[in-house]
Amino acid sequence: MELEQLAEHWIESKQKEQDAIAKRRAIEDKMLSLIGIADNFSGSQTHGDHIQIKITRRIDTKVDSEKLQEIAIENGLTDHLSTLFRWKPEINAKAWNACDESITRPLLLAVTSKPGRPTFSITKKETNE
Repeated sequence: MELEQLAEHWIESKQKEQDAIAKRRAIEDKMLSLIGIADNFSGSQTHGDHIQIKITRRIDTKVDSEKLQEIAIENGLTDHLSTLFRWKPEINAKAWNACDESITRPLLLAVTSKPGRPTFSITKKETNE
């Protein structure tokens, strides 16, 4: 198969995948409604007799670390931060790349990098025929 043909198949498959996801999510929404799951539900529940339907939801929580630290200082709560929150260091790529190698080389011992799966975005160019 040529690259163009593979790209065509990819576009068709991607559309089918998006349609299937939309259909599945609509079905899941109807099931949630029938079961009566609250919008703020967190945890897991199992429903059904002959077909077991396990529903699991977690609440995604994000923390603004700068704001958190400001509030903690204002309220005298800084001693509690290390037990109530995890601090996740992340590389500031712009600063890291601009930094002298004599500084970053030893720090590399604490950094693990692995390639992620490549993502594709393929679109057809509209032709005016």
